[in-house]
Amino acid sequence: MARMHTYDVSVTWTGNRGTGTSGYRDYDRAHEVRANGPAPIAASSDPAFRGDPGRWNPELELTAALSQCHMLWFLHLCADAGITVTSYADEAHGRMAEDADGGGRFTEVVLRPRVTVSSAGMIEAATALHAEAHAKCFIASSVSFPVRHEPVISADG
Repeated sequence: MARMHTYDVSVTWTGNRGTGTSGYRDYDRAHEVRANGPAPIAASSDPAFRGDPGRWNPELELTAALSQCHMLWFLHLCADAGITVTSYADEAHGRMAEDADGGGRFTEVVLRPRVTVSSAGMIEAATALHAEAHAKCFIASSVSFPVRHEPVISADG
C-alpha cells in the first residue's frame, strides 16, 4: 500500500485597500502563504499582473519548488552512492506562455545546478544521478511540462 502524505497551507489575501475588489486596479495582490511551523511567505502576483515585484509569486514558487525537490533528491542519491557534494547552487529558469484570454501555462523549467564534488573521480557518477533525481522528484513528476537539466559538475581544487 502506498504511503500518503498531506501538505496543508493557508493563503490569506492581505491586499484590501478599503474597497475590496471594487475594480481591477482597486486592490493589491498581496497575500501571505503559511504552513504550521515555517515563517510566512510574503507573496503577490507576477508584476506583469499588477503584483508587487518585492514579493514571491506562484510562478516563482513553482520554479523554486522544482529546483528544491531536484536538489534534495540529488543530494540524497549522492550520499547513498558515496559521492561527496561540497557545494550546490542552481539558477533555475521557468517559462510561461500567456494566452490571449489571460490564461496560460508553463512551457518548461530549466534547472542549471552547479555542483562541486570532493574528487574528480566522482564527476561522472554525480552527473548520471541527475536523471535519477529527476525521476524521483515529486514535484517534477506532478507537472505536465518539461523540466530540463543543464548541470555542471566540477571537483574541489
